[in-house]
Amino acid sequence: MLEQIKEDVRRHALEADHAGLCRHRSGNFSVRDTASGFICITPTGMDREEMTADDIVVIDMNGHTVESLHNRKPTSELMMHTAIYQSRSDVHAVAHTHSRAATAFAVMNKNIPAIVYELSILGCKEGYVPVAPYGRPGTRAAAENVLAPLSISDVALMQAHGVVAVAENLKEALLKASYLEELADIYYRCLTVLGHEPATIPADELAKWTYPTV
Repeated sequence: MLEQIKEDVRRHALEADHAGLCRHRSGNFSVRDTASGFICITPTGMDREEMTADDIVVIDMNGHTVESLHNRKPTSELMMHTAIYQSRSDVHAVAHTHSRAATAFAVMNKNIPAIVYELSILGCKEGYVPVAPYGRPGTRAAAENVLAPLSISDVALMQAHGVVAVAENLKEALLKASYLEELADIYYRCLTVLGHEPATIPADELAKWTYPTV
């Protein structure tokens, strides 16, 4: 069932590990199939170097397991994935990562402002990367707390936890998570050198900017 999507989830989950966005089995990833509405999601507690497409679990929009060929359990944070899909019909992929620089700002409960133009591709409607209030991982509170931030942005920090990024496909969701990590690292360096907040790009200016056609 949904073999190509399961392989896509496996491949991008491994890519996230190799890129340093996740370590030690942390993070989780999913893709929602447009036709069936079923979600292919990473299993809990498994080394991605050992994971195969058959280890990816298929669940429905209520979080019930539809298929698990190797009897794997879906990630404990499946409620967050299903809540996001129920909240945003335009989203077909969710990436939850634990990259270091971005997670540091999540720990500090600090929004990341628009210091570079890359924020324009992260769907940040208010001109900053928001922080979702703390919710114990795997709980309904954690799932519901990301919904408001993701209503104004395609990426969000999760207080004392990590990062969540959404997109039409998992490649784009991971790209957004990668851009956010780079943004967090740049912001950290600016704060360290300057000792105060750097200049930011206004939200209306970000909204006007597009890639040049020539």
